Amino acid sequence: MPTQTGHTTAIRASRTIGTSVYNTQGEKIGKVEDVVLNKTDNSIMFAVVGFGGFLGIGEKYHPVPWSSLDFSKDRDGYVVPFTKEQLQAAPADDIQELTRNNGQATRDSTYKYYKVKPYWM
Repeated sequence: MPTQTGHTTAIRASRTIGTSVYNTQGEKIGKVEDVVLNKTDNSIMFAVVGFGGFLGIGEKYHPVPWSSLDFSKDRDGYVVPFTKEQLQAAPADDIQELTRNNGQATRDSTYKYYKVKPYWM
């Protein structure tokens, strides 16, 4: 599925992991730590964006709807339409917990929190 601005419809996960994530004000808010896939319907459930902490200590992992990440060549990273405050208040957990029970509860609460149209409906 292309991004909101029509970027590529296919990208390797290895190219996304480690990519910086910025808000629309241009502030770096973190980086993509992982991408969670639903292998039963071949969809991307959400991206895991990590921010905060130092050298991995105290870092929070936030699930973000994949369709919300829009790649910016100028920033060489993804831009999300959320403020740093929205992300800080968003659902967060360690990466293992985000995928507990097939990750569906995380996916559902994430899309609801960010008010992003669910891809599965």
